[in-house]
Amino acid sequence: MVKEECKTMLDALNKVTACYRHMVISAGGTSDSHNLREELRKTRQKAQDLAVANRNKLTSVLKDKTITKEDRADYERLWVIFSTCMEILEVDMRRALELGQEFPINVPKKHLIQTGMTGGTSAVAARAMSVQNMKYEAETNLDLADLKDLEHEICQVEEMMYEMEMKVNVPQWTVEAKQDPGAELKSTVSIGASSVGAISLDENKSYCDPSKALAGVVFTAVLIVAIVLAVCVVKLS
Repeated sequence: MVKEECKTMLDALNKVTACYRHMVISAGGTSDSHNLREELRKTRQKAQDLAVANRNKLTSVLKDKTITKEDRADYERLWVIFSTCMEILEVDMRRALELGQEFPINVPKKHLIQTGMTGGTSAVAARAMSVQNMKYEAETNLDLADLKDLEHEICQVEEMMYEMEMKVNVPQWTVEAKQDPGAELKSTVSIGASSVGAISLDENKSYCDPSKALAGVVFTAVLIVAIVLAVCVVKLS
């Protein structure tokens, strides 16, 4: 039951981490928006919550000296997968921080296009104190606060990974995989080859039908005659 629980929690972390990476790719692009930045914030927090739960569970299990050698090998494989998910999450969080700094979501386009000022001093001051500009300033502060939170969370992930290495010493190169490299690809190819072979057998059986063979000969003869006539027409013209 404990092993299945660890697998379920790790699968949830893997899915959330993949979802976060998919959304980070859209940051700074044409599909970027306030909703995307908010979903990024919620998703990375969910990933960190799952990471803490996975770390606590796997750490307690791997520290248990009573588990069998076979179970320990399985938990070590799960630990390696967990460590990889954490590394991917940290890389994507850093990428999100860089994109958030380079492409602030709250910068109005008019401030990027228009240059200079027109009108008297009072008019400029009135525009500067307008409700729209105040709202923009407030949203900018929220954006900067989220980036500061992201920087802090990146440091937390780094500390978590360091603590993991100190508490549970599981070098990745010592963990053996259950399957050979490319086993899944080989199985897929073998399935595809067997399917193709079955189709080929069915086609060979259909080719052995005398009526279909005769129809094929007649069709070939008609095609040859048509080609000859086309060549003759071209030469005569």
